[in-house]
Amino acid sequence: MSQSEGKVEKIVGQYADGCAEEQLELLRTLGKIPAPSHQEERRAEFCRDWFLKNGAKDVTIDRMNNVICKIGCEGRDEFIVFAAHMDVVFPDTEPLPLREDAEKLYAPGIGDDTANLVSLMLAARYLLKNPVKSKYGFLIVANSCEEGLGNLDGTKELFAAYGKKIRAFYSFDGNISHCCSEGVGSHRYRVTCKARGGHSYADFGNPNAIAILCSLVGELYRIEPPKDAKTTFNVGRFEGGTTVNSIAQEASMLYEFRSPSQKCLETMEAAFRKAIEACSGRGGDFTVDLLGIRPGNGPVDQAALDAFTARNTEIIRRYYDGEMDFAASSTDSNVPLSLGILANTIGTVRGNGAHTREEWVDKGSLPTSLKLVLSIMLSHAETE
Repeated sequence: MSQSEGKVEKIVGQYADGCAEEQLELLRTLGKIPAPSHQEERRAEFCRDWFLKNGAKDVTIDRMNNVICKIGCEGRDEFIVFAAHMDVVFPDTEPLPLREDAEKLYAPGIGDDTANLVSLMLAARYLLKNPVKSKYGFLIVANSCEEGLGNLDGTKELFAAYGKKIRAFYSFDGNISHCCSEGVGSHRYRVTCKARGGHSYADFGNPNAIAILCSLVGELYRIEPPKDAKTTFNVGRFEGGTTVNSIAQEASMLYEFRSPSQKCLETMEAAFRKAIEACSGRGGDFTVDLLGIRPGNGPVDQAALDAFTARNTEIIRRYYDGEMDFAASSTDSNVPLSLGILANTIGTVRGNGAHTREEWVDKGSLPTSLKLVLSIMLSHAETE
């Protein structure tokens, strides 16, 4: 570790240790505020007001409920984004249940991604109180719509507004072992088949929506995924019909395909459309509803991305000496990676049970989380 890195580690250590009780209390407060995807208004208002109370001068909530706090952006037209998502995977609109014991804090979404968001907020406050020089302006973003059918709409909106002005992107999300530089893209659909149907005896031979939709499933499972990158597909839900003695008039299914390669996603999209065409004209009408698209990797400079990830891994290693997880994932980083912009999704806390109501975080890991987030931010400062 260089002398300057040692100074940074000392600074962030002192700051994080001094924030420990405040960090835990902020997590208790924010962790109770419900925030389903596309319904993050209450968390967004809380975060905006918190930033303003802590010295921010330029904080806005955009039309997708992203909270954007600008630091050092005056006169600059290039930015680095530091983000953590506000939404949780559960649909609750009443206060989320939160409990704790001596070591752990339990709540839906507490680690995915509320604890990381709290660390981002407190790290941003350090920069508000202790301005640094940087080539780029900093956009601190509490973003919306990362989970499920949020479809990354918050991050898509951010890039629609700032585009190529963003030079690098960090999403703080998940456990400290995780550093993701490859986005798994996906296309998700609901396919509905409607047919004449009728009585199972009197109208035997009439087209059956279930049978027709099953033939489509068969066609889909005969698709050979491209080999350029890992590519998968799945029928995850199937429903329809009425009674055992009725020829089904309607049936529907949920279907998705995934790949980190945008090219492979396009190949799968073409194969999907071809399968539907092959099953048309069998007595049923298909309706295809797009539920969401998450982009895969685009024209990113791989050597530059590898160097970016290696640099961030060095910082993570100051605070974590366990086995690293570099697996491709579906996160907010998908959006910048699809545009060729350097991006990592980095976990900062210790916990388990993500996407369950028993999710927890280790309270003892919170100061380390803040140290890691602030160290990454300060790595973009030109001076100490």
